[in-house]
Amino acid sequence: MKRFLTTVIKTVVPLGLGIYLFWVFFANMSQTAKAIFFKAIQEANYGIILISLIGGFIAYLSRAYRWKYVLEPLGYQTKFWNRYHAIMIGYVVNLTIPRAGEASRSAILQRSDNVPFSVSFGTIIAERAVDLVLLGTIALVTAFTCAADFEAIRDLIQQRFGVSTNNSSGFGNLVWIALTFLLLLVVFILYKYPTIRVKVFAFLQSILSGVLSIFKSKNPSGYIFHSLLIWVLYVGMFWVTFFALKQTSALPISAVLLGFIAGSVGVMFTNGGMGLYPLLIGLVISYYLGQTEESLALGNALGMLIWCTQTFLMIILGLISLALLPKKHGHGQTSDLSNE
Repeated sequence: MKRFLTTVIKTVVPLGLGIYLFWVFFANMSQTAKAIFFKAIQEANYGIILISLIGGFIAYLSRAYRWKYVLEPLGYQTKFWNRYHAIMIGYVVNLTIPRAGEASRSAILQRSDNVPFSVSFGTIIAERAVDLVLLGTIALVTAFTCAADFEAIRDLIQQRFGVSTNNSSGFGNLVWIALTFLLLLVVFILYKYPTIRVKVFAFLQSILSGVLSIFKSKNPSGYIFHSLLIWVLYVGMFWVTFFALKQTSALPISAVLLGFIAGSVGVMFTNGGMGLYPLLIGLVISYYLGQTEESLALGNALGMLIWCTQTFLMIILGLISLALLPKKHGHGQTSDLSNE
């Protein structure tokens, strides 16, 4: 019962937040802004959007291909399509329960290719660390090359959402107190119950081996290449959508970079960026178009186009993967792109 309630809370609260943000998204637009918004959606160049979706699909394939480089050093040969299906299903799960997609991804690969959960989960943690470094690198480049715009947009977002950093110290102290208490509780449990301690340490050791598998890869250059390719595609497929609207096609690269970082933040804080992604993109675009009611409507339209089309692609591909994934280890596809 407790686990059920926890799952419900993890599902309902983020979805509720996303729905609320969608309500805020439309409620704050006047009739004039809504007319501009829907006209932009209607007149968008969907051929350009299709190019963006193709880029996203290639990035998913590259991510599945990259995964083999950290599984092979651990002694596991896996099918390319099984890795791909696990990734796509994980993305769909993340849309309902934040961060649950990583666990489901490991569970699916265990079922299809008999890779222990803790081992594949460790490789996913390593993958997330690499992705975070690359996203951080893009953010740093953006901050240094677009410093003035970065500060102005940050202030604009704070004004829009009523966020202030002046009164955050009290909340920060509460967070540190809670984390300290949680750490002490974990230490006490591990000290008091040897059986739990052995299981936890064995699980952590498996995860660590997965994390370190990057350094054991027989083809580190391949892993690096696909990591860079994935993020080049992410930025590229975001950038190309600016050409889908006539009004945003001439915006500078700084708008693309700042919009990309803003969208990434939105994805981190809500289910797949639900509600927050188009709001943040809209604010960035409106800044570059003059911060008028029309510019905000156009920015919101671009943000909604990107979010809706990419999310739709993710859901469709995830559902197809769910239907095609082998039911258990040893059954299913015999063709394997990992026989490169």
